[in-house]
Amino acid sequence: MCLVFMVCPGGHINPAVTFGLFLARKLSLTRALFYIVMQCLGAICGAGVVKGFQKTQYERVGGGANVVNHGYSKGDGLGAEIVGTFVLVYTVFSATDAKRNARDSHVPLLAPLPIGFAVFLVHLATIPITGTGINPARSLGAAIIYNKDHAWDDQWIFWVGPFIGAALAALYHQIVIRAIPFKTRA
Repeated sequence: MCLVFMVCPGGHINPAVTFGLFLARKLSLTRALFYIVMQCLGAICGAGVVKGFQKTQYERVGGGANVVNHGYSKGDGLGAEIVGTFVLVYTVFSATDAKRNARDSHVPLLAPLPIGFAVFLVHLATIPITGTGINPARSLGAAIIYNKDHAWDDQWIFWVGPFIGAALAALYHQIVIRAIPFKTRA
């Protein structure tokens, strides 16, 4: 998905990533808010399309709504969302950092590969806990269209966790990683 949409407006399909980029001063407040609103509207439309085409399967899997699964506490779910989103946003920062030596003319085209791999690894780790939120818009879209009580019970976790994870990744990247001097070519 990112490889297809990376050219315009930069592959923003996740409010947590947009928030992290805003905190790192890579986006203006106006643009970040616009992106977040559009991401949420897109997720609502996407969930509606899925429900329209696959009503039976949609109902069987709970509309794809994220919940903290049985056997895990809300704290476990929040922690999984924070760590998962940190990994994703930090990978976005690392893969798109202009100061990195590996960023040659062909690397921006390849940036979605490590980002996609990070999403894959986060899914492997967090699907058993929360169904893998890490994208507040997707969680919101599924909850709005499914609109059953359990879809809303833990919705706050799928906003608070990703935004904390994104903020930590932005802070870590800007203060720790960007402060390390990079070798320059002579």
